[in-house]
Amino acid sequence: MLKAPDQQISLTDPDARSMATSGKGTGMVGYNVQIAVDAEHHLIVAHEVTNVGHDRNQLASMAERAREATGIEDLDVVADRGYFRSAEILECEQAGITAYVPKPMTSVSKADGRFGKQDFIYLAKADEYRCPAGQRLTWHYSTVEDGMRLHCYWTTACPSCPLKQQCTTGTERRVKRWEHEAVLDTMQERLDRDPDKMRVRRKTVEHPFGTLKAWMGATHFLTKTLARVRTEMSLHVLAYNMKRMMKILGTEGLIAVMQM
Repeated sequence: MLKAPDQQISLTDPDARSMATSGKGTGMVGYNVQIAVDAEHHLIVAHEVTNVGHDRNQLASMAERAREATGIEDLDVVADRGYFRSAEILECEQAGITAYVPKPMTSVSKADGRFGKQDFIYLAKADEYRCPAGQRLTWHYSTVEDGMRLHCYWTTACPSCPLKQQCTTGTERRVKRWEHEAVLDTMQERLDRDPDKMRVRRKTVEHPFGTLKAWMGATHFLTKTLARVRTEMSLHVLAYNMKRMMKILGTEGLIAVMQM
């Protein structure tokens, strides 16, 4: 097992992998199903099955699939925190797709009761940050981490700052900024202006998932290996969409559209 590329081996299905569940430190062996659903009719416009246990690399590819399927160029895409990845959001921006993805709440400083990065205001014209104490954090150097170019800011006023205990345990508080972070800031502004977006996501994509799981029963997928599971999922999506269209257009209406 330790010699395997991802240090996982499933004796039941060689392609199945551990998928994270809501409980901390828990998981189940299976597959990760991605669907893109239109907000008006709840039709599944695109889907994919992977054996990767997270969603962080799926946003841009699923958005492109949805745009290709719908023909909508000015596409709005809403996803949950699990899809947040800076490079994916940038890719959407560059493709002309408007993304709405909230940031994960993973700040160690916030968890420890100190100021988080969101408490530091970026001043674009000066290329500086203003901290909660009113001091200016200036650029000192740039570095590359995980393929991302980051700029690092700090101030020498930290040691004598009366708010230091609420800010950092180090000599000074350092703030790193991705070179394309303006894209993330713009997206956060969109979310702040339209807080109901995430409510739309919940009542849109969860509807098809709930219906499909009810149809599939406790066993869920009946086939094994990724290729077969993808085929099985495609049949489920086809059946779901046909039943939705019959609900929307009626049986005769659907037949008429299919014969056009």
